[in-house]
Amino acid sequence: MSVRAEVLNILERVFRQHGFASLLLRKADISKEEMGLASEIVYGTIRNKTLLEEQWRPFTKHVKPRVSALLNMSVYQLLFLDSIPSYAVIFEAVELAGKSEKDFVNAVLRKVQAQGIRKPEGNTIEELAVLTSHPLWILQLWKAHYGFETMKEIALHNQEPSLVYGRVNTLKCKKTDIAQIPDVRMLEDDCFFYAGVLQRTELFLKGMVLIQDRHSQKVVRKLDVLPGMQVLDACAAPGTKTQQIACLMKNQGKIVATDLYEARCNLIDELMNRTGVSIVCAKQNDATITGKFPKESFDRILIDAPCSGLGDLSHKPEIRWHLEPTSIDELVRTQEAILDVNAEYLRVGGILVYSTCTLNRKENEQQIKKFLAKHSDYVLLEEETLFPMINDADGFYYAKLKRNQ
Repeated sequence: MSVRAEVLNILERVFRQHGFASLLLRKADISKEEMGLASEIVYGTIRNKTLLEEQWRPFTKHVKPRVSALLNMSVYQLLFLDSIPSYAVIFEAVELAGKSEKDFVNAVLRKVQAQGIRKPEGNTIEELAVLTSHPLWILQLWKAHYGFETMKEIALHNQEPSLVYGRVNTLKCKKTDIAQIPDVRMLEDDCFFYAGVLQRTELFLKGMVLIQDRHSQKVVRKLDVLPGMQVLDACAAPGTKTQQIACLMKNQGKIVATDLYEARCNLIDELMNRTGVSIVCAKQNDATITGKFPKESFDRILIDAPCSGLGDLSHKPEIRWHLEPTSIDELVRTQEAILDVNAEYLRVGGILVYSTCTLNRKENEQQIKKFLAKHSDYVLLEEETLFPMINDADGFYYAKLKRNQ
């Protein structure tokens, strides 16, 4: 099967079955040499879906989902990838089309090629929805919460490939050792940027460094953990934040890391073994059900809550097409339950950090305001929305809370 045939199958599964591009690319029958091109076409097509459809919609009204995906990926190559000859793009698209659709696909793509790209200015929210290929309801939500200009900055930022950040595993090596490596740029604390493909390096494979977003690392540092503490990581899988907590505790004390699914708890165990952590106990647990741990049994609690992921649309652009406004309401109820249940497990004087990788006040500030109204024994020490364009990182929110009585 050709690389473009694999790409077409991936796009179909992303849009019709809510699949995730990164997992589908990993499982696809694509050589290392062709993976770069495949990833570019897949992510570029997902990020620009609405804009791409605007290019060919004037020439046809109704097409099958597979043909729509084929036209989108072909138009992306025609208009965004100068390195691929137009004749090659059109020839391959016609080859991938069904027998009854070959002439149609050929005609539409040649019209798009002759027309050239048509882009709106993006001066209105409707134009911006096309220019940045975001569902209008997401832009309306951001505009209501953060204003038009911030909304526009977020949307434009999401159209660029996200940077990949690393973190030094201080249980296995020193920061100074990593800093000496070519193409490494050290940032704050143990965070660094690597210009190459980090997951292919020996450092990553041996567990000396981990891939972790810059803002994610900042959230964990807000726990202020110390060696010897008892810590609960309530929504822990796959365990990257858990591992960071263990590093900050110098692998001394105890961390209980829970997740709803046993298979994901196994991922936590695997990561801890690979990275030299011995203080983590991974447990399958429904964090919305009370009474799973004794009251006031932990010094620190991290709740990295399940969320809509609206801060992660550069890294996972398909989220924008999978989400519906109604699905957020269910997430809000789950977050509220997790907060209420796990708050009982924190000792007086302890710190609880609530975080999400979303940009939505309903899941963030309003969730914490509601929690504080019900729990007078808690006070808010600090909260912050970390917008993705600030550090070229994922969008995050955190609230740092203390239990006073």
